[in-house]
Amino acid sequence: MSASNPSADSVGRHAPVLLDAAVDALLSIDVPAGRVFVDGTFGRGGHSRAILQRIASVDRLVVIDRDPAAIKEAAMVALQDSRVTVLHGSWEEALIALREMGIDSWHGVLLDLGVSSPQLDDSSRGFSFQHDGPLDMRMNPEAGLSAAEWLNTAEEWDIAKVLFEYGEEPMARKIAKSICVRRPLERTSDLVDAVREARSARSGGRHEATRTFQAIRIKINDELGMLERTLPRLFDGLAAKGRLVVISFQSLEDRIVKHTFRSLSTSPDLPRHLPVRADAHRPLARLLGKPATPEPVETTANPRARSARLRVLERLP
Repeated sequence: MSASNPSADSVGRHAPVLLDAAVDALLSIDVPAGRVFVDGTFGRGGHSRAILQRIASVDRLVVIDRDPAAIKEAAMVALQDSRVTVLHGSWEEALIALREMGIDSWHGVLLDLGVSSPQLDDSSRGFSFQHDGPLDMRMNPEAGLSAAEWLNTAEEWDIAKVLFEYGEEPMARKIAKSICVRRPLERTSDLVDAVREARSARSGGRHEATRTFQAIRIKINDELGMLERTLPRLFDGLAAKGRLVVISFQSLEDRIVKHTFRSLSTSPDLPRHLPVRADAHRPLARLLGKPATPEPVETTANPRARSARLRVLERLP
């Protein structure tokens, strides 16, 4: 996945949401130097650069991203810092690569979910309803079906199901019908027009295509499925006292993080009569504090940060 929903600055970089809180949570662990950290959503490197400023010379940072543009940026960082290892691919592909490299344990993982401002602001990527461009929406434009390819071949009921489940769109059926009537769709403006034909008014001040674009992006990139499958596996590789730090931006992904963290931090419900060790009832992890949200000063400077929520899980010794 790409890094946070950040705001671009004058030099084309961006300040990740909840930067200090996320990096503090990741690095506040009492273990010797020689640690391995994973930035699973490199984006344009805001979190990674902050991590590198604070870890020891013998520590290691593995950065992961599906986006070729992000990987190009990450490669430049790696050229300047030998502590950095770059992996291009999904989290599932990265986990395989880590094992092949002999890395089967890490002391902290940071995931900054969603789509980044550079992706949103680049009309050629097709993520934004505010910029006309090719209807793509792939985190990795070199792999998988584009949004246009899927929308132009999917059944109407399947499109409606995606809009309802991933976008929580109450007018999913009507929008899906409008999409099918207007096919083929090739550009983001085509999709916006299809939504507008089905919806005549905005909801709660939001653009009428907000839910539709979110739902299709999640579908095309398997964002929720990937998160649900790999969060437990990323936790499995955590060393004792290691941290899993996740920033989410919408309710569906935050729900997965919340439920996964809760299950890992809850004692197993085992029958009392079974002959098991006393520590078999101990939870594997503990939640650290309540979910953090951005301060007003951050949301004022970057409205995309409004919905951000940070959760932290620590593996018990």
